[in-house]
Amino acid sequence: MTFELRDHTADVAVAATADTLDGVFADVAAGLTAAMCESWPADGERFEMEERAEGKEALLFDYLDRLIYERDVREVLPVDHECTVRREGEEWVAEATARGVPLAAVHARDVKAVTYSEMELERRNGGWEAYVVFDV
Repeated sequence: MTFELRDHTADVAVAATADTLDGVFADVAAGLTAAMCESWPADGERFEMEERAEGKEALLFDYLDRLIYERDVREVLPVDHECTVRREGEEWVAEATARGVPLAAVHARDVKAVTYSEMELERRNGGWEAYVVFDV
């Protein structure tokens, strides 16, 4: 897992690198988790999700937005992210799982939303790099 949290005015940003597109999606998600909470217990049930979009950047946005939605609806902190990204016809698809730690078991900071502000998702140096800003 390779990500770095960066201060961004009133927001927080995650910069991630990985060898694969799958890996960079999971690493940005891990950065989102770290932006919400510094540590968490080992309990919680895994859940699955799937997102579809017309482009890779839109898919990354929708995937991260879905994680925030799952946090709000399920009242869990999504951790231990796994994601597979593929192209299917005209769409990009992310199939993912995460472990949902009950929010009652952690002290989590509220991340309100993922933003398109300064979002980057690029293939560089044989790997993938992403930069995503979250509204806190």
